[in-house]
Amino acid sequence: MTAVAARRSPHIPRLGGIERYVLVQQLKSLGVALAVISALVMLIDFVEVSRGVGSAQDLSAVRIFGLVLLKSPSVIVQLMPFVFLFGTLSAFISLNRRSELIAMRAAGVSAWRFVLPAAGMAFVLGVLTVTVLGPMASAGDGLWQRERARISGTAPGGDPKEAIWLREGDDQRQMIIRAGQQDRANARLLNVSFFIYTTAPGGGRTFSERIDAKSASLNAGSWRLTDAVGAQIGQRAVTYSSLTLVSSLADDEAFERFARPQATPFWSLPNQISRIENAGFTSTAYRLRFQQLLATPLVFAAMSILAAAFSLRLMRLGDLARMSVAAVVLGFAFFFLNQFSSAMGSAEVVAPFVAAWLPPVLTALAALTLLFYTEDG
Repeated sequence: MTAVAARRSPHIPRLGGIERYVLVQQLKSLGVALAVISALVMLIDFVEVSRGVGSAQDLSAVRIFGLVLLKSPSVIVQLMPFVFLFGTLSAFISLNRRSELIAMRAAGVSAWRFVLPAAGMAFVLGVLTVTVLGPMASAGDGLWQRERARISGTAPGGDPKEAIWLREGDDQRQMIIRAGQQDRANARLLNVSFFIYTTAPGGGRTFSERIDAKSASLNAGSWRLTDAVGAQIGQRAVTYSSLTLVSSLADDEAFERFARPQATPFWSLPNQISRIENAGFTSTAYRLRFQQLLATPLVFAAMSILAAAFSLRLMRLGDLARMSVAAVVLGFAFFFLNQFSSAMGSAEVVAPFVAAWLPPVLTALAALTLLFYTEDG
């Protein structure tokens, strides 16, 4: 009975000793690459913060280092593809220099046996980066922005004297709201103008009324205006000591500014996109950021395959140094391609989905093609 059950049970692939050994070597090299890149990023950020916020407020070195710990993780996460490129390249070059790859290949072990597990591990680490490390880095970036604003003496939501623009409405009416100033202490907007549009059944909008008020406060789903003057098209202006307008905004959204796409955690991006679109603004940058995060595991796996494919050439055949440099050059080419594609997506020249997925897919195809050529001729 046991033998029959064993024969019927599906075959579960397991990592052999060679695969586990290569993965351990890759993890060690990834740790070294991450430490080096993190040290460089934190050093640059320390100098930047010292010259900026630190010099203006005479902060201590410990305080500046604390701000760097909030600021640097978001930059390090963006540079993680280079961690996998340099780390995997270093691991396989070390195996090659110690002739361990030669022994594996001489024993008839295909390169696919240790390259694909390395790419799979990179994919899993990419998922963890997006779902765990990325949100933590985004939270740190948000804290850094608020701390910098507090230290420099400006409000976290921006300059209180800076104009605020809001948009809200439904299928029947749209309101564009402009406030000259904000009074956070009393939860009011000052010198407010409401531009009200009616929506036709076909979707077209027609301007119907403008209301100017000295102040406006949002409470319990309605705007309360004081010292307001309203005028409809073709009618004389009407003065109101107080006026109430129905609103679909939450109470705190009158003062809240949308966080930058890079400062928005992965799990919050879908809701953020919905909020921005409901407010009538474009969400292209946030959609692009969301798709880029979804493509991150593929980026890590592609970088690992690319680095492995360039380092499989045997030492006795020469040109290993040239191949390694070529891998680094291609890695930077991917980075610039990704930046260019992001710019095209942000400008709405191409769809966010295409802008986010095209560079990693091209990199993965190039890496697999090179590995096929190296391994199978």
